Parts: sequence; structure tokens; C-alpha cells
Amino acid sequence: MTINFGDLRRGVTIEVDGQPYEVVDYERHKMQQRAPVTRLKLRSLRDGRVIERTFQNYTTEFALARVESKPAQYLYTDGSFYNFMDMESYDQYQLTREQLADTVNYLKEDTVVDVVFHNGNIINVRLPTFVELAVVNTPPGFRGDTAQGGTKPATLETGITVQVPLFVNAGEKVRIDTRNGQYIERAG
Repeated sequence: MTINFGDLRRGVTIEVDGQPYEVVDYERHKMQQRAPVTRLKLRSLRDGRVIERTFQNYTTEFALARVESKPAQYLYTDGSFYNFMDMESYDQYQLTREQLADTVNYLKEDTVVDVVFHNGNIINVRLPTFVELAVVNTPPGFRGDTAQGGTKPATLETGITVQVPLFVNAGEKVRIDTRNGQYIERAG
């Protein structure tokens, strides 16, 4: 199925050069006596890279990508593969660290994610917007120690290091935004 510029919306998945992309932003310029220029900012569903593409046609059409997502639970890693289980059919999927990229920084056992399929093949995993992770190691924060803006580095249970406020101590749980890797709040 194809769509034209008028049907584009943020979040729509289209195919460009045979690869699935999500539309991040779009615009169209029309100058006198010239063909309209369509500019798209696209996020690859395979690796998360953002690209910009320009199309110069009177009738620009885009093919919708056949993308499907299913809820799955992260089970474990055996060192080379990360194992997920489909929540409905109990099928198991294996993905490599290269396929997951930075997603592994927020994965802990029993986390429910969306596994994204394109033409029947797994291409990516979508994390929940926020995850709760335990602080494993962080230096102590002292009263009046705000020369650095009131934050300190903290290593979380998955191995990622984030900046947290001075009052957060080792052993506490914190809520992290998976879109940008920033501390949100202490979790109960």
C-alpha cells in the first residue's frame, strides 16, 4: 500500500530503499515554477539511526512498511545472545548485542518489551519509556557539595552509568528515561 505526502504523520512507518523507517518529521516546500520538495527526517527501525531524505517530485508516494510488534519478556543472556519470550505464544527469540545496540543498558530480567517484526523477521526491540533500576555503586554526597550542579555518577545494576542527585545512595532504586538515559526520580 502506498501513501502520498498528505497522508504522512509522525510515527508512520514507511519503506525507503527496502528498509523500514519511522517518520520523525516532515515538511514540503513549493516554489514558483518548480517541483515541490519533500523533506523527511526518518528513524531506522533496525538500528535507531536518524537520517534525512529529500524527494523532488509532483507526486511523491511512499510504501507503508509492514511492521508488527508483539509483547515479549526478557529472560536472560548467555553471553552471546539475549533471549526473549513471546507473551502470547511462548515462542523464544534470540538477539545479539549488535542487534540490540544501546537497548541492553536498560534490560533486566523479566522486563516486558515490544519485539518489532518486519516481513516476519525481528528487527528491533522497543523498551518501555521508563525503567526502574537499582543503584549498585555511587560516591557519597555531602551537604553543600553542589559545585558540580548537585549531581554525581551512579552505576546501575545493568552496568550503565547515569547522573543522579546527591541524595541517592547505593541500594536504592531509581526511575530512568530510556529515550535519553536520564534520571527521573527515586522509585519506591
